[in-house]
Amino acid sequence: MTQSGFARIRSMREQLTGSDEKLANYIIENATITRSMTIQALAQSTKLSTATVSRFVKRIGYSSFREFSLSLAIATPTEATFFGEIDENDNPEAIVKKVFSGAQNALTATSDLLKPADMIQATDWLINARRVGLFGIGGSSIVAFNGYHKLLRTPLDVEQHPDYDVQLMQAVRMKSSDVAIIISHSGRNSDTLKIAEQLKENGVKIIAITAYPQADLAKHADLVLASAAEEVNIRSESMSSLIAQITIVDSLFTLVGVRLGAKTQQIVDDMRVAIESTRE
Repeated sequence: MTQSGFARIRSMREQLTGSDEKLANYIIENATITRSMTIQALAQSTKLSTATVSRFVKRIGYSSFREFSLSLAIATPTEATFFGEIDENDNPEAIVKKVFSGAQNALTATSDLLKPADMIQATDWLINARRVGLFGIGGSSIVAFNGYHKLLRTPLDVEQHPDYDVQLMQAVRMKSSDVAIIISHSGRNSDTLKIAEQLKENGVKIIAITAYPQADLAKHADLVLASAAEEVNIRSESMSSLIAQITIVDSLFTLVGVRLGAKTQQIVDDMRVAIESTRE
């Protein structure tokens, strides 16, 4: 399902600054009239140049103003029940559809945000790292553990622990030849930032996975892979973001696995034999 331009802007709103923030606010607050605006009309209404508007739509993931304009015609959460807020009168089928729609939209928006060059760069760093550490606090630890569980199937030397103190100790021991993947929905968790600061001090390459690429975590990172999620009042947007972030990690695992094909396959085969030996 294609994501509405309004939904895309809402999911990225806290990341925008300056003229981008001004445009985002105007478009959301004047949804009805912006649907039919030309790029010239939008520029005039916001007292910005057409070049600024063009750069804005590209920064939020559209190839042209026309593509962005067409996306504004797609129903938004406040206009349609398909991905609206969950109402107390919704039946179970409607609730399930809305939950799935949130996940689908988060995946679509995240796919649009990710740059192939960044995914390739991250893959190169992981393959050439002495050791890979995965870090996440709270709900983000689920993403980190998923990455650890997947990357164990590759030749990479990986480590992950759910306890914050242990994560901090791991960060202290990492070196400049290592790579860290840090996951945080907000990018502002103080414990996560402490780990990032320690890793930065050690010269470790940091790949940050966050829904807020302008947050403090991104400032410590060497590479940011942004996830997106729509805000729904009845539940935290981080639920959808979590699914998107897990998919980013799964994509990195797949890229590494393909690049190290034969070696990865041998490890997978050995693991399968070991696990099968424990079953009757």
